Amino acid sequence: MMKRIFDLSLVLVGLLVMAIPLFILTVMVRIKLGSPIFFRQIRPGLDGIPFEMIKFRSMTNHCDLDGNLLPDVDRFTRFGCLLRSTSLDELPELWNVLKGDMSLVGPRPLLMEYLLLYSQDQMRRHRVRPGITGWAQVNGRNAIGWDEKFRLDLWYVDNHNILLDIKILLLTVRKVLAHDGINADGDATMPRFAGSVHEEGDKP
Repeated sequence: MMKRIFDLSLVLVGLLVMAIPLFILTVMVRIKLGSPIFFRQIRPGLDGIPFEMIKFRSMTNHCDLDGNLLPDVDRFTRFGCLLRSTSLDELPELWNVLKGDMSLVGPRPLLMEYLLLYSQDQMRRHRVRPGITGWAQVNGRNAIGWDEKFRLDLWYVDNHNILLDIKILLLTVRKVLAHDGINADGDATMPRFAGSVHEEGDKP
């Protein structure tokens, strides 16, 4: 309950302070990238229950001759890269926090298709609401591998408290200003998760 009150208090203040910047960003995305302005995708939330996550769009919809979307790296524009590197594309997720789908701090919500690839231990990341930022994001973000990212997520699940959330939010500001950990080596963002090597019987 305290975590939810903490989230709502900061989000309401944040939305008041950033109302004009959010409006300007919305207009800029429409001018630079066209419609739709927002990227919407179903992601697993608390207890793995699906919800619609919303972000500012940061890539074009350019396709190859067969109608397939080009790789992420080929669909980023300079403006889209700016949105991603400054994490401004994440700001609409404040709406998800307001609705209760997400928290300010928690494991990042990943793709629905990954649920079938998690081990039983990795599934524990869904015991808390997913976050806009998290312990894995301030300890490497996309520059670390999947197994390390899950290890950090699970450490947060087992140790989270309000003071830790405040620490993570402050570290997030520093990481964003430093543009640290945005991309994995050889990828525009992060390579797709293909499952981890586990002991027999460890799959859910």
